[in-house]
Amino acid sequence: MTEFSSSQSQALGGGGFALRTLNYNPDGNPALWSDQVFTRLSGGAVAQSVVTSDGSGDSGQLSSGNVQAVQFNFPLYERKLGVGLSFQPYSQSNYSAVQRNQVNVGPQQNTEAAYQVNFEGSGGLHRLRGGLGYRINEVLRVGATADLLFGVIESQRRTTWENAQTLRDVLVSDGVQLSGLTTTIGSHLALADVFADDDAFSVGAAVTLPASLSGDRFRTLDEDLARDTLSSRRGNVTLPLQARLGVSYQPNPTWTFVADGSFDPWSTASSDFSGGSADTSPVRFPVGGTATLADRWRLSTGAEVVPAGDDQLAGYFAQIAYRFGGYVEHMYVRPDQQTDLYESAVTAGVSLPTSLSGTRIDLNTRVGTRGTTSNSLVRDTFFGVSLHVNFGERWFTRRKLR
Repeated sequence: MTEFSSSQSQALGGGGFALRTLNYNPDGNPALWSDQVFTRLSGGAVAQSVVTSDGSGDSGQLSSGNVQAVQFNFPLYERKLGVGLSFQPYSQSNYSAVQRNQVNVGPQQNTEAAYQVNFEGSGGLHRLRGGLGYRINEVLRVGATADLLFGVIESQRRTTWENAQTLRDVLVSDGVQLSGLTTTIGSHLALADVFADDDAFSVGAAVTLPASLSGDRFRTLDEDLARDTLSSRRGNVTLPLQARLGVSYQPNPTWTFVADGSFDPWSTASSDFSGGSADTSPVRFPVGGTATLADRWRLSTGAEVVPAGDDQLAGYFAQIAYRFGGYVEHMYVRPDQQTDLYESAVTAGVSLPTSLSGTRIDLNTRVGTRGTTSNSLVRDTFFGVSLHVNFGERWFTRRKLR
């Protein structure tokens, strides 16, 4: 699963469900879209390297890169009613493993033939979101979105033979193509002068309703450049609701603190993509069945410091936003149906102001681990960097004539 609200919240541990700001439009809580002043276009990409190791000491490395999100937001009524549109990955399958062995072949089974099997995963679901945020009064804001989930998740098993011309290389692919709709409802409570004069304290919450996805599960066979569909089945997958809660506190214009939590009851997910007994039947989805799913929870916290505060005449380095945070997550998968898996990481980033008012360039990084090497499982150590550009400009401004 992948989550992204804004480049600011990503550097603060990945939450930010109560974080009000004019420089970003956080996607995690649509109620925050009501504060918009600028028409804003944001885009970002991430590069990541993952080192996987097991209990025997074997390890491997996989590097990848992808677009993290594209967001477009604009106010219909400044600081009152705002529109948000976004496109980003919802889940991602990205793995590669190699197995080498040999087998006796020939009429007398007396000739050894070496072969290699490559296991690869690719694809994932994407989310297209559109919605509104509305400010009821100075304290309360609400928002809602319509979310389209769609995509293809595919796993491949490629068998290649070494020095065995009579044996054919084979590629077997199992995939599922899904699509469906859901909605997200958000709220935000903003209070001032709570713990000190001129401070700001906020509470934000968002709930994404369960999503029913329909689609096809298929198995294909590639042999000598010819691809055949062995079987295809139609079915449905139900994703659980997602609950988000966050708080933010700004004692002064220099410092901002956030803390967030989320809960997804993945144990309630369901799928009627059962596996067949024949070799031509696609495997079930998810591969281990819904019994390998576990309730997911996540806790994060972070802080941001802007030395200049709201002084627009301060030096350049004083206007840079310096961010750091971290999170811990109980993952939604339990491959052996008994071992709980966790992911934890520290995050950091800087936000660089530009000569264009309302436009910033963000550089973020994340370092952490997930999984365990016990019970024949594997542990990932990952490192990622991301670059985000956030354009902001006033549009549709009616100028007064003098």
